[in-house]
Amino acid sequence: MGKVIAIANQKGGVGKTTTSVNLAACIAVLEKKVLIIDADPQANATSTLVLNPEIEFGTYQLIEGQKKAKDLIIESTSPNLKIIPANIDLVGIEIELVDKENREKMLFQALESIKEEFDFIFIDCPPSLGLITLNCLTAADSVLIPIQCEYFALEGLGKLLSTVRKVQELHNPKLDVEGLLLTMYDSRLKLSNLVIEQVKLHFTEIVFNTIIQRNVRLSEATGNCKSIIKYDATSRGAINYLNLANEFLEKNNPVLIENKEN
Repeated sequence: MGKVIAIANQKGGVGKTTTSVNLAACIAVLEKKVLIIDADPQANATSTLVLNPEIEFGTYQLIEGQKKAKDLIIESTSPNLKIIPANIDLVGIEIELVDKENREKMLFQALESIKEEFDFIFIDCPPSLGLITLNCLTAADSVLIPIQCEYFALEGLGKLLSTVRKVQELHNPKLDVEGLLLTMYDSRLKLSNLVIEQVKLHFTEIVFNTIIQRNVRLSEATGNCKSIIKYDATSRGAINYLNLANEFLEKNNPVLIENKEN
């Protein structure tokens, strides 16, 4: 049974989609079976990983139950990585789910049929704490939280962790915090180092050792519809995400062993 990881932060611009795309791509390069689900109406993961992102069907139809997950999976531009894409239609899903029974479990139910096909399924969540994100957290085994190395990025962390606890209590008791990932680090800035100190002081046990540094090649890769590992495997960004992938896999080694035994 594959592990489902939601990558979430209600604050935009913290490197959430960059992390979703590049962590998934690096793990796929390390010969794991990986799927990424674009659950963000902005569909940035889709535009990064799909050459012609004119998507007719995707995550909207998945959550609505109009299509089966296996029929929505397509190849990405990154080796060994598949994707369930998104388009602007996903904007309306919040309103359409309001009156539905078990509305927070729509994505969980939709993914049950494909979990055995992958080692890891990453969900790129929208920058909000609405019904889509609630569905993602209810469907996930763990949540990975990117945190930008800037002061205001810390303000929403408490609220997000509070939301995670509520989801654990009400909808998904198995939900765990995969880890806090520090992103957009600039060693020249005193504030960046201060944020790192504060996060490690208060959340020592759940902070990834790997820190994602600012790197222009990451932005260039996105603009060229490629993951960083395919765009420039020697760049600082690629090295950072490969280190993160190795750290992630080391932490999740029991999951992989269990999958092989099954």
